[in-house]
Amino acid sequence: MPALEIIAVGTELLLGQLVDTNTPFIAQRLADTGIDVYAAHTVGDNRARIATAISAAPDRSDGVITCGGLGPTVDDVTRDGVCDALDTECERDEVTIARMEGFFASIGRPMRENNRKQADVPRGSTVLENSRGTAPGFIATRRDGKFVACLPGVPHEMETMLAEQLLPRLRERLKTDERIVTRVLHVTGLGESEIDHRIDDVFRAGENPKIAVLAHRGVCDVKIMAKARSDARAAEMIDPVERALRERLRGHVFGSDGTTLPQAIVELLRARGWRLAAAESCTGGRIAAAITSVPGASKVFAGGVVAYEDEAKTVLLDVAAGVIRQHGAVSEETALSMALGALRRFRADVALSTTGIAGPDGGTEEKPVGLVWLAAVWPGSKRSVSTNFPGDRDDVQTRATQATLSLLWGILMSEEATIHQSRT
Repeated sequence: MPALEIIAVGTELLLGQLVDTNTPFIAQRLADTGIDVYAAHTVGDNRARIATAISAAPDRSDGVITCGGLGPTVDDVTRDGVCDALDTECERDEVTIARMEGFFASIGRPMRENNRKQADVPRGSTVLENSRGTAPGFIATRRDGKFVACLPGVPHEMETMLAEQLLPRLRERLKTDERIVTRVLHVTGLGESEIDHRIDDVFRAGENPKIAVLAHRGVCDVKIMAKARSDARAAEMIDPVERALRERLRGHVFGSDGTTLPQAIVELLRARGWRLAAAESCTGGRIAAAITSVPGASKVFAGGVVAYEDEAKTVLLDVAAGVIRQHGAVSEETALSMALGALRRFRADVALSTTGIAGPDGGTEEKPVGLVWLAAVWPGSKRSVSTNFPGDRDDVQTRATQATLSLLWGILMSEEATIHQSRT
């Protein structure tokens, strides 16, 4: 299977001023085309370093794709680095010049001299037309036949050029006859190490399909990747592996591929005919935002209250002042009272609550920063959980939101199982 290297160019990437979204996008599209990525690198806007990176890469792989550094400014030196790496010189592409002149004339602006620099490409290159900008890309070839394909760094320009110009040429050039298909199982309620323990035998069973576990804040993804000559064959290879993984992770897989936890919850609520309410303190409305991000949430979400101050918990959610005085705002008793208040106020079927110390201040030895109480109540039942979440304020809020949604999903799944058993 052919393999390429990706080089992202930009000093702003190395300084952390800009997040590189181009590399993962290119990698995903290459995988869809049946091309492996041998390695990915980031270099600054430095001609010598770009040349060094490009010179070394084709010795390990079938070619290189770069993104960035093709603009009109003095620090756009990717084309020069390519010329140095391939021991050649730039030449001006007159077709590109004519197209650029037409573009600037159409918008009523003069074309500056530095814009003409964008039409300079290594001698003998195949020019890749930019339908969404002025900087063309190009494919330059070494004497041994290895190639360097250069794309602009502006994401929407790069994505269009990759799809319309480069990938068709790569399919023809590399004669790709395999596809890589990925299926992702989304897991909640289990940590990365526990998942690894449960699926160890499946993980070690073979390299194709290959399994990878990726942890996020509160959710883990189990990826199944298969190589085959067709999407259909790859899917057939994935199916038995997916069944084995679902069996070992029973009760914790809430969806696959593009399904999110809020989507899974909304679907379960809709199937039950239940309405949800939320009472939030430390999560500041994130639970409500997550649920209402799902189309159709209006059919299942009754409403929410962000009750941050103690008085708000009392006035809006009917939490007894004595409960807060005796147990504190961050306590199991207060969390349950908040959830019950939301259940009654919104006439809901199930209600969630969160109360905690997100930090960085406000913690004590007894109740440290990161302590959060979660609760859920529904007619005749209740559940509460306390967790000490690590990280900064955003980490705590994000993890608490995810944990509360996970709590609700588990409740809905268990209720579904109970109802199913009663009917059979």
